[in-house]
Amino acid sequence: MKLFEVFVTAVGIIMSLGYFPQAYKIYKSKSARNVSFINYIILSIGTLTWLVYGILLKDVVIIISFVVGVIGSWLVLLLLLKYRNS
Repeated sequence: MKLFEVFVTAVGIIMSLGYFPQAYKIYKSKSARNVSFINYIILSIGTLTWLVYGILLKDVVIIISFVVGVIGSWLVLLLLLKYRNS
């Protein structure tokens, strides 16, 4: 990978890690109150779409960045479903 590709991949991973604090907060408090369900549906579909796109293009930068995003966004979405009435 070229230096810029390494940088973009790192930034993509770091941005995708942003889902995990929200997931942790929902899990720890056992409550999804005040977390937008619609927002995480959109983000979850978006990250999955980008991952599939990266796979189809065989673009390692997109794939690596969005694997983390898919895991994080779908984790938040699943926790929202589990704790939505808490």
